[in-house]
Amino acid sequence: MTTTTASPVIASARRLPHHAGFWIIAVAFLTEMAFCAIPTPLYAIYQQRDGFPTIVLTVIFVAYAVGVMVSLYLAGHISDWLGRRRVILGSLLINVLSAVLFLVWTDVTGLIIARFVCGLGVGILTATATAHLSELGAAAGRPAGRSALVSTFANLGGISLGPLVGGVVATWAARPLVTPYAIFAVLLAVEAVVVAFVPETVERREERPAYRPQRVAVPAAGRSAFWSAAAAAFGAFAVFGTFMGLSSTFLGRVLGVHSPLLVGVAPFILFMAAAAAQILTTTVPARTQLLLAIVLAVLGLAAVAAGAVLTSLSFFLIGAGITGAGIGILFRNALTTAASAAMPERRGEALAAVFLIAYAGMTLPPLLAAGALSIWSPVTVLIGLSALAGLLVVVSGARMARR
Repeated sequence: MTTTTASPVIASARRLPHHAGFWIIAVAFLTEMAFCAIPTPLYAIYQQRDGFPTIVLTVIFVAYAVGVMVSLYLAGHISDWLGRRRVILGSLLINVLSAVLFLVWTDVTGLIIARFVCGLGVGILTATATAHLSELGAAAGRPAGRSALVSTFANLGGISLGPLVGGVVATWAARPLVTPYAIFAVLLAVEAVVVAFVPETVERREERPAYRPQRVAVPAAGRSAFWSAAAAAFGAFAVFGTFMGLSSTFLGRVLGVHSPLLVGVAPFILFMAAAAAQILTTTVPARTQLLLAIVLAVLGLAAVAAGAVLTSLSFFLIGAGITGAGIGILFRNALTTAASAAMPERRGEALAAVFLIAYAGMTLPPLLAAGALSIWSPVTVLIGLSALAGLLVVVSGARMARR
């Protein structure tokens, strides 16, 4: 058995230079995150083809978040002793399997399993790729801040590009439920081959600790600050999840928009705005960031609700962008608050807890929203969701800002 420690200087004659490895991992990270969001504009096509209700559509989406949570808990930390490159390679291959499942198992059960498998791959990717980019960047002499910006864009930027690419391909391809997955299956497989030549940044030692799941702990000393951050993370991912899982339903039933391209544009705007806002506000004081996040999120959610009332696509899309900017800033501050509330030796456990709570926000609210759609009109549900999300943002953001 062996243990490992992070080391940015491990090299091999068969490996690529660290600066090349950095960009390869960045592209692989972006591609996988884009793949996880590819089905967003396709859900309405599946629903029309098979005639299942909105609640089933939401279950298909939620299966992804459940897969991420399972993967985070069981394997989110294993790259610390198994190695960054090996885990990222495994993640790519898991999502190749997910793409194949989308292609060959096309009924509802197959879609749920394919989404769950995709979540398993993404769950072990995010922290590992972020750490690998930081370590490769350091070995290549890249400033830490620039590595963090690339990681941020690969993560949220990838999620934003997925629905847009899916919508474009679905609009022009003769087989919209086949072509996107075939393209990404090839991309992910090729990237897996290339990633195999990226330098490793974790040094293996002779003794490896016995396997255990990721520890999840709430810091005792900073419990109040932690729960404020957790509430903000839950709210942020509730908004993200609702836009990804139900945007096609709301656009179709409220605004009469059925184009896969336009359905993909809404989450593209949301996540791209979140990534841009995180990058542009890195030097802004934390309290100012939180106040800005609250204002932007509330204004954006109000614009989304106004778009529903006025049946205005423009209001809906503008609201998505403003909301995304506010939510992106809020979520970054939630992670910072949770990390600072924990003792250094327990920081990883506290962040694991925040991410698990955040992904719970991507499961329960979309399911409740789908259930509400069977009782109330889509306009009423959308207004209610916007109001509740806005309230959660104000309360959690204000509590963090007071600290």
